[in-house]
Amino acid sequence: MRYRRLGNTGLQVSAICLGAMSFGETTERAWALDEDSSRAIIRRALDAGVNFIDTANVYNAGTSEEFVGRALREFAHRDDVVLATKVHGRMRPGPNGRGLSRKAILTEIDHSLRRLQVDYVDLYQIHRWDPEVPIEETLEALNDVVRAGKARYIGASSMHAWQFTKALYVSDLNGWARFVSMQNHYNLIYREEEREMLPLCADQGIGVLPWSPLARGRLARPWGETTLRSRTDEFGKSLYRDDDRSIVDVVVDLAARRGISPARIAMAWLLRNPLVTSPIVGVTKSDHLDDALAAVDLTLDDAEIAALEAPYRPHEVVGFR
Repeated sequence: MRYRRLGNTGLQVSAICLGAMSFGETTERAWALDEDSSRAIIRRALDAGVNFIDTANVYNAGTSEEFVGRALREFAHRDDVVLATKVHGRMRPGPNGRGLSRKAILTEIDHSLRRLQVDYVDLYQIHRWDPEVPIEETLEALNDVVRAGKARYIGASSMHAWQFTKALYVSDLNGWARFVSMQNHYNLIYREEEREMLPLCADQGIGVLPWSPLARGRLARPWGETTLRSRTDEFGKSLYRDDDRSIVDVVVDLAARRGISPARIAMAWLLRNPLVTSPIVGVTKSDHLDDALAAVDLTLDDAEIAALEAPYRPHEVVGFR
């Protein structure tokens, strides 16, 4: 395993981050794994040198955090793991059951720590921008979370570059803890982040942690093939379009010529970008993890890169909700 600094921090994270959205007990995601299956994947990732695990309070009604917490207590030393979670989504009924108000943040960090069975998380991220709460309120609350020792760093997820710029400016203006990472939607099919967000992260020393690096699995198989997840993931259906098939066809063809899986090709393309710190890799089968790990050491030549990038056409901005 290779390790990279998270942005301008001194924190070292594995080049692959294990995403935990697929872990948990729920009827929300038909493809979610039970605890025994989740534990097996977590242990395998840790044994392979993955030290970075990302979850969220909202994943499977909090049971993802519970599964991750119990597994880490058994399989790892707390100080050896970089543990990330997120806040924003609805966790209970009522006007204060979601969002990024001071009340919500200070409530949800304690609930996350309880479910994870830890005293702190390494990276506490806002899952989305909250237009109903002044960013000053959100950032001051996050600063208090850091000062209380409940989080080592803070990060953000998908939003407009102007919003992220404003948040960084407000933190600097007030001397508050600053976002050190951006978890954004970025893969071979969706590259709109290259316009503004990635250059902003490069300028400001922000670590980039792409979600859906395989485009909800579309980059891991021929276009016409479906899975239980692709048939039931309504959010995923809103992210991509039919003419993205031309990109997938190139990935599949190159993989066949190389004698490896399409997933390795698509992940290797992402990892070659020096701005990308650690893609968030969702895993429901052991071979998914194997492909991600193998991609870390896979090198694509200039001609292969050019062929993979040539079919891209601009997309509408999606994934911010």
